Amino acid sequence: MTALRSGYHGLAYLASLNTDRLLYGATIAVALVAGSFFGTLFL
Repeated sequence: MTALRSGYHGLAYLASLNTDRLLYGATIAVALVAGSFFGTLFL
C-alpha cells in the first residue's frame, strides 16, 4: 500500500512538472507568434 501511495505521489509530481514545462513552451510559442505578427504589421 505504501509503495502504491508513493508511486502515485511520484506520478502526480511528474505530471505537474510536465504541465509546467508545457505551459512555459506554449507561452514562448505564443510570444514568438505575436512578435512576428506585430513585426509584420508595423514594418
